[in-house]
Amino acid sequence: MSDKTTGLIHHPYVPPAGFAAPQPGVYKASTVIFPSVADMRSREWKDKTGYTYGLHGTPTTYLLEERLATLEGGAQCLLVPSGLAAIANVGLSLLKSGDEVLIPANAYGPNKALAEGELKDWGVRYQLYDPMDGQDLARRIGPKTRLVWLEAAGSVTLEFPDLVAQVRICRNANGGAGVLCALDNTWGAGLAFNAFDLVPGAAQRLGVDLTIHALTKYPSGGGDVLMGAVVTRDEGLHLRLKRTHMHLGLGVGANDVEAVLRSLPSLSLRYAAHDRTARALARWCQTRPEFAQVLHPALPGSPGHEHWRAVCGEEEGRAAGLFSVIFDARYSQAQVDAFCDALRLFKLGYSWGGPMSLVVPYDLAGMRPTWPAHLARGSLVRFSAGLEAVQDLQADLAQALAAALA
Repeated sequence: MSDKTTGLIHHPYVPPAGFAAPQPGVYKASTVIFPSVADMRSREWKDKTGYTYGLHGTPTTYLLEERLATLEGGAQCLLVPSGLAAIANVGLSLLKSGDEVLIPANAYGPNKALAEGELKDWGVRYQLYDPMDGQDLARRIGPKTRLVWLEAAGSVTLEFPDLVAQVRICRNANGGAGVLCALDNTWGAGLAFNAFDLVPGAAQRLGVDLTIHALTKYPSGGGDVLMGAVVTRDEGLHLRLKRTHMHLGLGVGANDVEAVLRSLPSLSLRYAAHDRTARALARWCQTRPEFAQVLHPALPGSPGHEHWRAVCGEEEGRAAGLFSVIFDARYSQAQVDAFCDALRLFKLGYSWGGPMSLVVPYDLAGMRPTWPAHLARGSLVRFSAGLEAVQDLQADLAQALAAALA
């Protein structure tokens, strides 16, 4: 080669194989090089036997997908740019005009917004069901229902549904033909319970058909990555989802994948620490007269506590780091907002699962079709416990209550 530039691009040196280190290598590529035309024509984007284009997978993304499938108890995994993208991938894969999807009333808000917006405009009908009433779910499943969303615990209000009963209802629906059920497993993170085997040891496996997981939360752990995953056990269902994934051009950045891979080994330790802190703070909040109700699945008396205990057990590391409080109705929304503003360690911000504790006040009346009978009346605030010391977070709550509500 006569030119140095050409020589730099086509340099013949290849590093020796056999390098091993705690963290895997990061492969970045849009273009994938093929050794021959025959090899180019023989490769298939549908599986992991080779590489075709960066969007369809690299050694780095394949590695994270396989680890996440193992984490959640599934067999296949797709990576997408966010948790909401995972929800959209599922809806666009499995629903068409004339179909119906059922969503729990306490589901992640953007899931409901997608159904009310794009899906409705495309001729897909949706209904909200009461997640704490299995009969309400059973009544609403009809011949056009193609997908049922489950969520445990529910977004913001953290009710824990009877997942086993819900899955059985979906399995037995429409005269035994059944209907697909998808679980938003972001709260459980693949650690609180096995969504694909809800009754371990049973003669017949009982579990959901697929899960979505916002890797933005606990798997990334730093509050600096947006990513989602769709996990399945059925190969045919996986290929339906993957076809839509390919058609939409959904991809994730290698550096973001690297960040999640780096955080995964500490996932269970961090999850247990978040859980431990949230339980301690929730119990402390139960002693405070300012709160009419404290919502946390591990607290006896919290909506769905028995269902959480049946599926997750009671040991540490099975209840995430979220809890919500409902202020006594004597406090105005302005006072509750002042409380949130007065917090020093809890920062105002959406999402959760990172090292920093977060707080968000919610307008529950605007989020639910009716006020649930199991929830006290008052203004709701959700907390995400970070990795700070429990005593410091408790002191922060106490000083904010004194500053805003005295």
